Amino acid sequence: MFRALILLALTCLLSPALADERAQTQQQLDATRQDIAELKKMLGQLQQEKSGVQKDLRSTETDIGKLEKQVEALQQELKKTEGELERLDHEKKKLQSARVEQQRLIAIQARSAYQNGREEYLKLLLNQQNPEKFARTLTYYDYLSQARLEQLRNFNETLRQLANVEQDISLQQAQLLTQQGTLDTQRQELEKVRAERQQVLAKLNTDVKARDQKLQAREQDQADLTRVLKTIEETLARQAREAEEARQKALLAAQEAEKQRQREALAASSDAPKKPRAIPGPLVSSSGETFGGAFSAARGKLPWPVNGRLLARFGETRGDDSRAKWDGVMISASPGSQVHAVHGGRVVFADWLRGAGLLVILDHGNGYLSLYGHNQSLLKSAGDVVKAGEAISTVGNSGGQDNSGLYFAIRQQGRPSDPAQWCRAQG
Repeated sequence: MFRALILLALTCLLSPALADERAQTQQQLDATRQDIAELKKMLGQLQQEKSGVQKDLRSTETDIGKLEKQVEALQQELKKTEGELERLDHEKKKLQSARVEQQRLIAIQARSAYQNGREEYLKLLLNQQNPEKFARTLTYYDYLSQARLEQLRNFNETLRQLANVEQDISLQQAQLLTQQGTLDTQRQELEKVRAERQQVLAKLNTDVKARDQKLQAREQDQADLTRVLKTIEETLARQAREAEEARQKALLAAQEAEKQRQREALAASSDAPKKPRAIPGPLVSSSGETFGGAFSAARGKLPWPVNGRLLARFGETRGDDSRAKWDGVMISASPGSQVHAVHGGRVVFADWLRGAGLLVILDHGNGYLSLYGHNQSLLKSAGDVVKAGEAISTVGNSGGQDNSGLYFAIRQQGRPSDPAQWCRAQG
């Protein structure tokens, strides 16, 4: 009985301290919950802002893709212009050589005519005695005169053609300078747009990361405080049960002492035989505790869509979340590198998609699809039929990627399939 009273007294003394600690912990928990609510609200606003930036990003990267396509077409025109300039320059050199040779022949003839003098033809006619020789001489001089005239005509024609070629060269050079100026302007505009997009993305990603880290820290604080509060509540409940048990034992002891006193008093006042009295039993309690050909034949024979190094393999963990896995591969490649179809098929999607950027999807029949994402520009449109090895896009980092690379995946009846099992071994 004395021990029960001591336990009851200690419980009465400790309970207020534990209650105070519980109240303080509850206040801290409430403050933490309020901080988490505010952080989630801020994250929600940030996600809305990110959604708006994603829309702008879609428009920007689509425009960049179109601009890259125009730049590529302009580069092809520049190559044609440079080729035409090379052809005209070669023709100019040939004409200049012909002109030099013609000048040399004309100079020889002019020198010969000067040395013989103007009266050569008249003297030759007057000194002729043989009529047949005279006729031959006339014919010879006629041929000679015609040859001289023909050489002069050829020389004049060469000069005319040379002047035309030089004029064409000047026009082509002027056109080339104009095209180069246009190309430089478009490139500067493209670099400016890229820089602006990268700044917006960098700031957005930094803000999201900071908010996420702060929210994770707060949620961890909440979890820790919740565990502490649970421990305190369990301790208080256990002490309450022990105090109640001690009180019941003390009450039973007091009742038993009172009954014993009454029996002794009754025995002292009466000699009558004692009747046995029923002694109540102890109290009981109960408690319960109550988861080229068929595509199917090309396994292990397909080429890779672009040359590069595998940054991520099929099935590997994607980012920091262990639950997210790669359903394709990421191939590192230089920006602007051409992406080639691994097999003939039809383009069923060619547009910007959130998370994949500028994306091309090819249908190869019988439920087989190949996907090419994060492109810089799209060279094909939905509905186009492409052959194996044909260029369909260029490598980029659209869709919010930090580095340039190609996302490549294969779907078989809607299920992801490891591209490494379909493409030829590298190296």
